[in-house]
Amino acid sequence: MITESPKRGITDRILMLRHVTATEVEQIRPRILRVRLGGQQITDVRPGQHLRLKVREDSMVLRTYTVAAIDIRKQWLDLWIYQPSDESTPGLDWSRNVAPGDPVTFMGPSGRFVVQPDAPYHLVIGEETAQVAFAAILGATKPSASVHGVVEVPTPDERLDFPRADELTWTYRGDAPAAQSAGLLEAVRALPLPSAPGVAYLAGEAKTIAAIRTHLVTERRWPRRSELTKPFWTPGRKGLD
Repeated sequence: MITESPKRGITDRILMLRHVTATEVEQIRPRILRVRLGGQQITDVRPGQHLRLKVREDSMVLRTYTVAAIDIRKQWLDLWIYQPSDESTPGLDWSRNVAPGDPVTFMGPSGRFVVQPDAPYHLVIGEETAQVAFAAILGATKPSASVHGVVEVPTPDERLDFPRADELTWTYRGDAPAAQSAGLLEAVRALPLPSAPGVAYLAGEAKTIAAIRTHLVTERRWPRRSELTKPFWTPGRKGLD
């Protein structure tokens, strides 16, 4: 795992409340909503980092979202919000009701699941919930950087259009569950990679990430420090970002 030491000032930045405005809201896929936030307090944020949004006006109920794209000079950032079901939760309810002109309060940024610019090459692996993070990472790579990866989604309609997506291997599992996906693991096993390790970005369902990480370490002999992981969810557990 790539690690860093805490730095003075980071905690203060994470805990500071920032106030911005929703300027654009667009349903870019049946289950993916793009929300653009704008305002003078959009500073010191990198694509792939996370913001904690206040999703209820009357209380400090927070939900974590990944920054898909940002323009610091023009003071806007995009969140791509995955809407997995029709159930009612604080985060889903907020995403269904947010509209241009609405005030938005967030804390952050936080998170180190961002592009490592000096990587020999970049390897991204995950399912549909990881696409937003991969959009941020691959959008920040140097044009000359080598990119590899596997992304598994239920159907082609679930694919997002993001930078360098056509350089990845895409697999489709249909109605099979995303949790502990054997299909994704097998696609990674079949993926041709350079003999030396690069930097891997593993995101999505927690148990699938663990299996793929074990494959890279034990079968491909990658050092653990060459892997960044971001478990967004797993069945039966709450509290994962």
